[in-house]
Amino acid sequence: MSDFPTAPHPGNSVTAYLLDQLRRHPKRVVFTEGEDLRVIRAAARLVAEEVVVPILLGNKDRIRALAAKHDISLKFINIIDPPLASDFGLFCKRVENMARYRTMQIGDPAEIVARPHYFGALMVQYGQADAIVGGNQALPAAYFRALLHTIKPMPGVPKIFGVTILTGAHLKHLGGSGILFMADCGLIPNPDVSELAAIALETGKLARHFLGRKAFVAMLSHSTKGTANTPDARRMIAAAALAQAEALRQFLDISIEGEMQADVALDPAAAEIKLPAAEVRPTADVLVFPSLDAAHISLKLLQHVAGAQNYGQLILGLSRPAAQVPRTASVETIFGTAAAVAVEAIKFHQLYPDGDI
Repeated sequence: MSDFPTAPHPGNSVTAYLLDQLRRHPKRVVFTEGEDLRVIRAAARLVAEEVVVPILLGNKDRIRALAAKHDISLKFINIIDPPLASDFGLFCKRVENMARYRTMQIGDPAEIVARPHYFGALMVQYGQADAIVGGNQALPAAYFRALLHTIKPMPGVPKIFGVTILTGAHLKHLGGSGILFMADCGLIPNPDVSELAAIALETGKLARHFLGRKAFVAMLSHSTKGTANTPDARRMIAAAALAQAEALRQFLDISIEGEMQADVALDPAAAEIKLPAAEVRPTADVLVFPSLDAAHISLKLLQHVAGAQNYGQLILGLSRPAAQVPRTASVETIFGTAAAVAVEAIKFHQLYPDGDI
């Protein structure tokens, strides 16, 4: 079973923008689970579009045989089998040093570095790849653990979290530009006020980078502007206030509102009825959910019932660009997610040209 729609798109508003950016700034993306036909197809498409240099981790013979069986060109696709890589010994030493610095108890460094998730994360951390994509064959926890143990956290972000990008020309009110950013769809079960504020700010900055204009962020709730005085509604009110103050302090081109119901955030007609005294407000580009349950359920309904195309999730809160795709991901999802995280790498190199945060 694949994420809807199953057939690869020739292009849409998300991928068209991403590919245009990447043709001017191609990036290296490492795929931790390269022995997957979907990944091989996505990698070949990225090469054909001349936007990404793919690096597939896995057994070279199996990847080549799979590509040959399905008549897929591996031209300009790099394949690395971690235990046989020239940097394997160097990465083992770095894992030992990392464990000593963090006072972590680890097993055999060679056994850890041989795992593709860890090897790929080390490549990104030490500048041998610009971004990482994984999770298409593994449980999310295993992939996230490798990222957390290997890649430095981003200062100022309490916890890492996931952002999924949705698009669909047939859908109404899907963001102000036909693109919707949803967070957190995969990591923090019940974010507190500071975590929600960080999610709003970081996702707003991501949307601003992708959209090229001011981003509008909605802090979602079952309540709109005080219609319900519950603890959960008050938590979203406090998070919105904290995020608004921080956005002003950092001079960010982001508008953050909350608490509000989803229809008020996305449908101007609903907003006019429920907020009659308010000024006309634009459709939200970013939805920040009060819990992981609410976000994940909403995402799956939009995908599998409404037919929205998803990309990601992009993992924010790390000092290097990373993305996780579900085990049900289509070729289109993997392709677009790789393009999205590569565009994030463009921003990273602009902000941190020496590679250090």
